[in-house]
Amino acid sequence: MSKQKDVDKKRSGTGTVTTFGQGSVRATPDLMRVTLSIETRASKVALAYGQAGERVTAVSSALRGNGVTDADIATSGLSVRTETVWTEGQGNRITGYLATADLTVALRDIDAGAFPGPATIIADAVEAGGDDVRLGGLVLTFADQAGLLARARDAAWDNALAKAEQYAARAGRSLGAVLEITENAASAPPFAPQMRAMSAPVGEVAFAAAVPVELGESEISASVRATWTLD
Repeated sequence: MSKQKDVDKKRSGTGTVTTFGQGSVRATPDLMRVTLSIETRASKVALAYGQAGERVTAVSSALRGNGVTDADIATSGLSVRTETVWTEGQGNRITGYLATADLTVALRDIDAGAFPGPATIIADAVEAGGDDVRLGGLVLTFADQAGLLARARDAAWDNALAKAEQYAARAGRSLGAVLEITENAASAPPFAPQMRAMSAPVGEVAFAAAVPVELGESEISASVRATWTLD
């Protein structure tokens, strides 16, 4: 009889509990990435390419004049292609050449007290490039995403632990050692909403004043799965 009691006691001492925890952190973005594109058309390849170079230089100079560093201005695209028109009986005919250059710009001083602010910096760059400038869009994000993600992980762990403690208490047990911790890779920090590229030349707009840029708040989340023994 005592042997059966020992078996029952041993069985009652085993067991695990597994919970999933969710955590998130909300913050105001402190980094803006802007895409500025230059499109120039001409009858000759060299002419289109040269005009694109002049516009890029003007835009880059305006950015640097407003305090954007060289490290935060990068050429992210460069191309030249033919423009053609199809004519009945003649097929495709080259009508000119289109040169395109893309700049990706990081703006790091974007809070309400920034001078000049991001709206002014963008407006000045667009004005410098003239009608050949296209504003490809912007992305609001965080300079220290790792730090925010660490806080979200802490919140996710606290959430998972609280659930495990609750279940253990309801079962008349206590939590033992942690057996397994798995982070959900799908909960990687999302980028803030991105403004889609615009095809219309922004140079056609009269920039009497800069268009305001609202930062809002964005969220970084984390998810964890953890398993404990039950004592």
